[in-house]
Amino acid sequence: MTGGFALLRSKKAQDALTHAVTYLILCAGAVVVLMPLAWMISTSLKRRGDVFLFPPRWIPDPVMWSNYPTALTMVPFDQFFKNTFTIAFLGVLGETVSSAVVAYSFARLRWKGRDTLFMLVLATMMLPGQVTMIPIFVIFTRLHWVNTFKPLIVPSWFGVPFYIFLLRQFFLTISVELDDAAAIDGCSKLGAFWRIILPLSKPVLASVAIFSFQFYWNDFFHPLLYLHDKRLFTVALGLRFFQGHYGTDWHYLMAASLVVMLPLVIVFFFAQRIFIQGIVYTGVK
Repeated sequence: MTGGFALLRSKKAQDALTHAVTYLILCAGAVVVLMPLAWMISTSLKRRGDVFLFPPRWIPDPVMWSNYPTALTMVPFDQFFKNTFTIAFLGVLGETVSSAVVAYSFARLRWKGRDTLFMLVLATMMLPGQVTMIPIFVIFTRLHWVNTFKPLIVPSWFGVPFYIFLLRQFFLTISVELDDAAAIDGCSKLGAFWRIILPLSKPVLASVAIFSFQFYWNDFFHPLLYLHDKRLFTVALGLRFFQGHYGTDWHYLMAASLVVMLPLVIVFFFAQRIFIQGIVYTGVK
């Protein structure tokens, strides 16, 4: 009996030590990851002459809160934010809705060639964007869509292969008996999709929306390719425009960069639980 208690006590001590070491490693990793962010915040609150002091001064003295309004008015960031929110909202809505509809068809409906077409959809994920870039640009040029938001928004309403796969895997985990019960009650396939599948799929839909929002907010290449007028720039292009004109003003650049990054941080902070839940549940049957 005494030996059993001793063994149990030793096991608990080993688990406690393991947890302590694990938390220590995670904390050290978090410090390493957050250090560039801390330096960005510190630099954004400094005077221009304090940016390259040696040794570095982490806590600005004095704290220059005025750097933020100054940086955001040096170029029309208000217009850039408005453009980006417009593109992101319509793009996220389009990708989420269209991908969910297509995924529902692949997961819950039975039709000839369904599995073959699904494999073809997945195969498009292996096609590099550089291969289709020029043909797509030629199409949009002939449609006179260049220098408008249409090339950035309209394609999102035709589904995204990765999101279709993600949603399909989640839809497969929902019991088919729910569809049968809905059909007995007189509900159509579209009604079952709207009243049963979508309400049960909030975690994965949130994950798709967050992924999509992150893509549209950070996207630099496509706006650079299709938008030529400065009034149509997104925040990614606006930040590069700012760097090209005021690149030596590092305190202003860091202030503008921090404000541009802030929406992504806020979205992920408030939606992280739903986001992680959607990733964990996807593919678990």
